[in-house]
Amino acid sequence: MSTLPATVVDELRRVLGDDGLLTDSSECLAYAYDNSRRQALPDAVALPTTREQVLALVALCRQQRIAITARGRGTNTTGASVPIAGGLVVSFERMNRILAIRPGDRVAVVEPGVLNGDLQKALQTHGLFWPPDPTSAPYCSIGGNLACNAGGPRAVKYGATRDNVLALTAVTGSGDLVHFGAAVTKSASGYDLSRLLIGSEGTLALIVEATLKLTPIAPQRRALRALYRDTASAAAAVARLMAQPVTPSMLEFMDGECVRLAREVGGADIPAAGALLMIEADGDDATLAAAIEALRIAAQGDGCLAVDTAPDEAAREKLWAARKALSPALRTIAAGKINEDVVVPVSQIPALVDRVTAIASSHNLRIVCFGHAGNGNLHINILFDPADAGEAARAEAALPEIFAVVIALGGQLSGEHGIGLAKRDFMSRAFDAATLAAMRAIKQAFDPDGLLNPGKVLPP
Repeated sequence: MSTLPATVVDELRRVLGDDGLLTDSSECLAYAYDNSRRQALPDAVALPTTREQVLALVALCRQQRIAITARGRGTNTTGASVPIAGGLVVSFERMNRILAIRPGDRVAVVEPGVLNGDLQKALQTHGLFWPPDPTSAPYCSIGGNLACNAGGPRAVKYGATRDNVLALTAVTGSGDLVHFGAAVTKSASGYDLSRLLIGSEGTLALIVEATLKLTPIAPQRRALRALYRDTASAAAAVARLMAQPVTPSMLEFMDGECVRLAREVGGADIPAAGALLMIEADGDDATLAAAIEALRIAAQGDGCLAVDTAPDEAAREKLWAARKALSPALRTIAAGKINEDVVVPVSQIPALVDRVTAIASSHNLRIVCFGHAGNGNLHINILFDPADAGEAARAEAALPEIFAVVIALGGQLSGEHGIGLAKRDFMSRAFDAATLAAMRAIKQAFDPDGLLNPGKVLPP
């Protein structure tokens, strides 16, 4: 049962209704962990259905000094939605309405609990889509996408979450309802606080409504598969591809081990190679052929073994399905996995791959890389056996070395997964004291009592 005072539980039930509050530990357990495999049991779980309920429960928690952890579907990998301070988890799964789709304005207005995949299905009938497309799109929520600034393969051309939101309504840690932005694509009116909330991982406010910027679905897509002798030649090709005028709609990188997994586990028809690029362009009849040819030419160069066009849509879908299966497939070759989604300038990808290869060799570890190369956003997976104490220690020792390389190359600790708990203690290496002080001042302004997702993002 909950350890919250009985009077608080009674008041929360009054606000949320009898079925809107979970206090039994067996029910709360489902909200105690995320995809990082970290776990901490909350004292209770709130299931609001309206913004008025969110306002009321934040006011009550502030009065009683109860920590609040916002939650979507728990697909994040950083521990951001794990309630390490106990308190109240606020799950937005019941605030799942698509409030409006306005094709003429190219906007959709949604509550945070709407699933990304459900929104995309609703938009298809209007010939529109919302660009963020993380691997977990069928079952992750828009609120979670907003919390960590989710991206995905399409971000190389269409941008990540932060680039595709026009307005937000949120409840701050001080209990105020705030409105940022508007359903327009141009604005020179004050501070851009919508973009500040996006990626803040629930540490500044609880988002209760979002106005999303939509994009027309391109009439056609074509994909190229480029095979390379080694990772260095593939990484150099990425820099060439992004330096020419045609922006691919997707540009994904896989090292040799990922190629093997995509073939053997994902079922993709891929020859053996040291590395692979999946390149896609979208457009219409008048432009697509020329775009694909420009990308084909840029993909060729030293170390390129072949550049092939996916023969049909079924082959293209199979290739992308194999790519999306990569992260879980890594569990088939190692029980332990540290997955970091670092990002560097695209021109620095060859240097990043070279340095990661050297770190793997020096620590006698298997490290595989894949990800959204067009953004410089690579998923670096350190594979190890948790039962082998020495190997686990080497894996932990390699991590700060990788982060140091990323920072030295002008990159960032995360491209789309966020900071959460997993990278919190490395923030002081990535940012100087004055910058962290400015971040803490912003946190103080939005959440003066430090109740929203305490212990996340900013180092102690």
